Amino acid sequence: MRISNSHAHLLNHSDAVTPRKGFSLIEVIVSMVLLAIAVSSLATMMYSVSQSSMKVTGAAYRNGVLMHEANRLIALPYVSLAVGTHTFGASTGRYPHTRVVTITEPASMVKVIKVVVTPSNPIYKPDTLQFTRTNAKTSKVLCTTCT
Repeated sequence: MRISNSHAHLLNHSDAVTPRKGFSLIEVIVSMVLLAIAVSSLATMMYSVSQSSMKVTGAAYRNGVLMHEANRLIALPYVSLAVGTHTFGASTGRYPHTRVVTITEPASMVKVIKVVVTPSNPIYKPDTLQFTRTNAKTSKVLCTTCT
C-alpha cells in the first residue's frame, strides 16, 4: 500500500530515530559519584602525606637542637661542666621545646652528659643524647712523660 503525498503530513515525525545531543541526568550523576570517590581517596592520601611530612620536619628540628647542644657541651672546657641537672626552654621559634641537661661524674676525671629534648608539640617525639667527657691529665696530648 502506498501513501499518497496528500496524507504524508499526517505521519508522526517524532517516532523517527534521531541521534541525541548532550548527556542524560543519570550519566551526570554517575560521573559525579565517580569523581567524588576519586577526590576523597586523594584527600585521605594527602592527609597522611602531610602528617608524615610534619613528623619528618619535627625530627629534623629535634636533631638540629641535639647537635647544637652536643657541640656546645663538647666545646666547653671540662672544668666548666657543673654536675647537676639544668633545664632550658625555648618557647618561641619554629620548634618550641624543653632541653634537660644532666651531668654526672661516675668516676674521677669522667663526666657523663645526658641531653633530653622534649618538644612542646605532642606530634613530635622526645629524643635523648648521651656522651662521655674525660679530662686529660695534660694539655700536651703527645707527651708521654708529662703528668
